[in-house]
Amino acid sequence: MNVLVIGSGGREHAIVWKVKQSPKVTKIFCAPGNAGIAGIAECVAIKADDIDSLVRFAETNRIDLTIVGSETPLVKGIVDLFESRGLKIFGPSKAAAQVEGSKMFLKHFLKRHNIPTAYYQTFNQTEFEKAVQYVTHSLPPFVIKTDGLAAGKGVAICQTAEEAITTLKEYFRDKVFGDAGNNIVIEEFMSGEEASLFVLCDGKEYVLLSSAQDHKRIGDGDTGKNTGGMGAYAPAPVVTKEILKTVEDAIIKPTLAGMTAEGYPYKGCLYVGLMMTKEGPKVVEYNCRLGDPETQVVMPLVESDAFDLFYACASGNVSSYELKLKDSSAVCIVLASHGYPDEYQTGNMITGLEETADNAVVFHAGTRNENGKTVTSGGRVLGVTAVGYGLKDTIERAYDAVKKISYKDIYYRTDIGKKGLQRQ
Repeated sequence: MNVLVIGSGGREHAIVWKVKQSPKVTKIFCAPGNAGIAGIAECVAIKADDIDSLVRFAETNRIDLTIVGSETPLVKGIVDLFESRGLKIFGPSKAAAQVEGSKMFLKHFLKRHNIPTAYYQTFNQTEFEKAVQYVTHSLPPFVIKTDGLAAGKGVAICQTAEEAITTLKEYFRDKVFGDAGNNIVIEEFMSGEEASLFVLCDGKEYVLLSSAQDHKRIGDGDTGKNTGGMGAYAPAPVVTKEILKTVEDAIIKPTLAGMTAEGYPYKGCLYVGLMMTKEGPKVVEYNCRLGDPETQVVMPLVESDAFDLFYACASGNVSSYELKLKDSSAVCIVLASHGYPDEYQTGNMITGLEETADNAVVFHAGTRNENGKTVTSGGRVLGVTAVGYGLKDTIERAYDAVKKISYKDIYYRTDIGKKGLQRQ
């Protein structure tokens, strides 16, 4: 089989790495890929959102399965385009991808189907004063989200009305997220511990991968700005068997049934972001693809053939797939550029990558090849993932590997997995 993976981050590196282990896979392409992916697959110079060029490439190169890693091509309708040409592709339709493409759409959908989530109000850019009045006369803290895609950064947690008004100005007046911030959602702040689940669907049935916990804030102790994710571990002890059953019955099954009833059955990965509140688990967000950096800890825990899993979902027969998960822990530490998620420097040479092989696998996110050297090219640079038989040992192995890697302005959190240890 020939496989095409679409995207350029650590998530796509982890997908390529795992799918390549299948004896059924002959050749893997990645568009556009990165310096790490180039070592195990053929990188193709096509941008992830150039869906017309991607479908031509898939036809020309006889691609048997395309796996979409990033959200933008899904929201643009790449699955509809590929399927109209008779090409097998893993991911939801354009209509179904609205669960991530529009937070307003998602909140209204959850409300229609009585799926537990935070109370919310929506506003558009002509309603700035109305939004200001709302936060002025409501109890903080507030969670303010851009309606459209903002690379995982269009979420602000505001502790006061003043902070909320500043955020409203940034979204509506300063257009810091462009058109993505033309409409916004203001939610009540939910207290509790977060976790995420990957629900792999074929339009009718689904299987669940290991639970995971991301670390969104830039600083230790969950402080500072939101990022695309500074690390993750799996499984997440906060997701007990009892909680998992509640999530399936109250959230996952009603969501999939509701989407089918409304005319857009879900295929691909439904990423379910959860908050464990005093009232029970509630939906924080849905994504229309595998999460990043959670994929970097969830994929290494899949023991069965990952190609077969993605192919079964794309073919509509995931019920025939026997999912096997390792009885292990996985921890990923994201190495970033100092200054991220704001301004940061790129082009710094990375050393020590070859010294980590015994303890961990390094997934590349923001890297490129320059004159035979690997250099930084993004805010999140690498994801260092270790797998072990206990969370404590696995955390130690991951950080031991991290210490062997070096580049100018390296930054990472030092408390990835700490919540899991406290739970245990």
